[in-house]
Amino acid sequence: MTLILNQSDWEELCEQFPQPRPSNLVLDEFEKFVDAPRVLGKEFSRVMELLPGVKLTLSDGECCQDWVFKEPTHQHPIQTIVCLRGLIHCDIHPDLGGARGYLSGSGISPAYVETNYSGEHLTFIDIGIKPEVLETFFLNDRQRHSEPMKQLFKGEDWKVSFYPTVTTKMRSIAQQMWNAPYRGGQRRMYLQSKVFELLVMQLDAIGVGQDQPSEPSPKLTTIDRIYYARDIVLANLENPPSVLELAQQVGVSICTLQRRFQELFGMTVFGYLTDQRMVLAEQLLRQGDYTVAEVAAVVGYSNPGHFAVAFKRKFGITPTECLLGRKIVSR
Repeated sequence: MTLILNQSDWEELCEQFPQPRPSNLVLDEFEKFVDAPRVLGKEFSRVMELLPGVKLTLSDGECCQDWVFKEPTHQHPIQTIVCLRGLIHCDIHPDLGGARGYLSGSGISPAYVETNYSGEHLTFIDIGIKPEVLETFFLNDRQRHSEPMKQLFKGEDWKVSFYPTVTTKMRSIAQQMWNAPYRGGQRRMYLQSKVFELLVMQLDAIGVGQDQPSEPSPKLTTIDRIYYARDIVLANLENPPSVLELAQQVGVSICTLQRRFQELFGMTVFGYLTDQRMVLAEQLLRQGDYTVAEVAAVVGYSNPGHFAVAFKRKFGITPTECLLGRKIVSR
């Protein structure tokens, strides 16, 4: 039976079933231990106030039963999430995790339901920033009034969410936050730098703060547009646009897109998509944090069998063999 909880239910369970603090967990003065009800599984968070208006949360846990949390409409900060293991299931977003990150502007968040499944292990970082903190960094009027920038500051309007691709560098930064090599004030400074380094990458991915528009303009060459098409494919590995939609987005004909893409990258658009899906899948399998089925879903395959065929065609081994550490067969 799935438990359905609201905030008051959550608080009551926390009082009845407190989570024991891990014996090896050492906290600095600027962070606090926040536990989930032990009856739901082993889950805890470390919440840190890095600066006034800048909060970092490191969360790790594994559910022992299915449960959902119902969050009402509420005021929302600027927020970014990177999952290092597992997926976040929320009914107003696609599943977050793997190659899909989360970046939300400030404003009003609609009510949502978050679902947690028994046996799932979830590890992630969550950064919350008050809008006035971020706004002080952008002094250029052109930047302040760019369309992506406006989406981050909605005030009393509904917030806007983005799903930037989590690159290897982004995952590395998130992992560094978990394993910060310092204590005390030095650790706090280190984490501040990592928070803003990650945020810069995600803002850049959606075009915030750039002096040039992120959309192609009539001044761009055909080659520029084909590279832009390549970037769109990379950012949407799980759910890419069709070739027709891609051509329309970058402003070229289908024939031009297919011909020039082949010339520049040595393969068709579909071939490139499949190739990059397999590269990401191999990286995720080597990390050992996902099952084969989870990796297949992350890279856009609803059928694990089709994923396994494509993976073996690319690397000469099955996804399961890759997960177990077998080396790629030279081809």
